[in-house]
Amino acid sequence: MDWATKREWALDEHARRLGAPAAEGEREDFRLAGIAGASWAAGLSAMMLGERAEASAHLRRAAEEYETSWRAAPTGSWGRPIAMLRCHLIAGDDEGARRGADAALAAGAAEASGPIGGYCAALALLVTGQTAEAGDVARRIAAEGLEPAAVAEALAALASSDAPAFEAARREVLRSFEDRDAFLEDVPVADTVLVLDALARERGLMASPLSSPLLPT
Repeated sequence: MDWATKREWALDEHARRLGAPAAEGEREDFRLAGIAGASWAAGLSAMMLGERAEASAHLRRAAEEYETSWRAAPTGSWGRPIAMLRCHLIAGDDEGARRGADAALAAGAAEASGPIGGYCAALALLVTGQTAEAGDVARRIAAEGLEPAAVAEALAALASSDAPAFEAARREVLRSFEDRDAFLEDVPVADTVLVLDALARERGLMASPLSSPLLPT
């Protein structure tokens, strides 16, 4: 992957989407999510280039744009706060992650049914330090079929500070990305591993380095 070219594409695409009116019949929250997706692509491309400060800036902007999209979306659109939290975590924006987690929990994520709402809840509960509750939710969404299953296993391991189980689960998450043929915005990065590692660092768990073309060096 030519990451410099991908970054330039993402920045151009962000400007284009930001300036384009909604297409006929297009939902406004989808249009806003597309703008956020371009910022996210720029951020991950910069991260793969080793430009950490630039990556953080793009990802923080993406988090704000995903939140704007979420506010415009129908009730129960838990994918947007998930994206918002993931951007904050990868960016190293602890304050933003806590603020986003509080907003997700205030909106009812902890009571949401289904694996997607549960995934949002587990992330938010871990960020806010509610580990027992996060573990309960992680085990529930594992039983409900969150894909890949290793994500729920990793979240449960984080909640219980089980370093060996976390290590095994994050490696399985990486393998699931390496087996993929398609990525959001065609950005081949194992972003979920980056999210999990950010949560692990926050909890003082040391994860071993992973080598993959889908991860920054």
